[in-house]
Amino acid sequence: MKVIDIIERAKNPLVSYEIIPPKRGGTIQQIFELIEPLQKFNPPFIDVTSHAAEVQYEELANGVVKRTVKRKRPGTLGMCAAIKGKFGIETVPHLLCEGFTREETEDALIELNYLGIQNVLALRGDQHGFSKPIATNRSRNEFASDLVHQITAMNRGEYLEEMLDAARTDFCIGVAGYPEKHFESPNMQRDIHYLKQKVEAGAAYIVTQMFFDNRNFFTFVEACRAAGITVPIIPGLKVLTTKNHLKSLPKSFYLELPEELVQEIEKAPKERVPEVGMKWAIKQAEELLSNGYNVHFYIMQQAKHIVPVVEALYKMA
Repeated sequence: MKVIDIIERAKNPLVSYEIIPPKRGGTIQQIFELIEPLQKFNPPFIDVTSHAAEVQYEELANGVVKRTVKRKRPGTLGMCAAIKGKFGIETVPHLLCEGFTREETEDALIELNYLGIQNVLALRGDQHGFSKPIATNRSRNEFASDLVHQITAMNRGEYLEEMLDAARTDFCIGVAGYPEKHFESPNMQRDIHYLKQKVEAGAAYIVTQMFFDNRNFFTFVEACRAAGITVPIIPGLKVLTTKNHLKSLPKSFYLELPEELVQEIEKAPKERVPEVGMKWAIKQAEELLSNGYNVHFYIMQQAKHIVPVVEALYKMA
């Protein structure tokens, strides 16, 4: 089932999750063990992130270019198929512009269509300071809106090359939104302009970057609606679990942490930091759910801190 259909048919606000594949050398069993404790909450869908190989190119003295793969995670597509097959939960694989050609993207979409996976999240992807050489007979999507255009074209049966009896796909497309604006945008108005382009290209819903102050989300939604964006907007939340998050999250995701939360984390003993983070997440989620919003938790690779949060939310419902 498509995410947009799940949202529209839901009688109550939903709680969904996002996970990350294990590093190379891991197994699908790690993902199954992550999802098993979430089953009792009947997840409407689970996002699975995608990561292009981080590649470093070095030109040697003899003119030869040396290619070194720094890190790689298992295939998102296969993981989505395995999760859906074992648990019957709809999965949303992430598709990236960065690190993939349009031809590779088309192949991935054909594979997803074959596997019966109807949902994708279209992202530009993080830039890792290297440029992947693209052969002259291949192309790439520069922006997420370009990727959305490619997916909607396949939904119309239009492929990169003319294909006989090419089937139309039927993907539901999600895109990312930034309550505190994307760090590369000059201002919020311009950022929302780009977001509207993604929606006009065919995106059916928006999932936001994580945030820790609900006021930023409500302001963001108001600005989106004023700009004519009418699709559902799903707030993304994360449980802060270590003191290191006070530095790593703002640095990695270009967000601000409320002073009240920072003070509570700083004065808490190390072992009690997850408790503080969970209480904050419960407070955030309760307000959002009571206002009729669905909630999307970034849980990455462990569920032990999210299970108590969702259990508390269900008790409050």
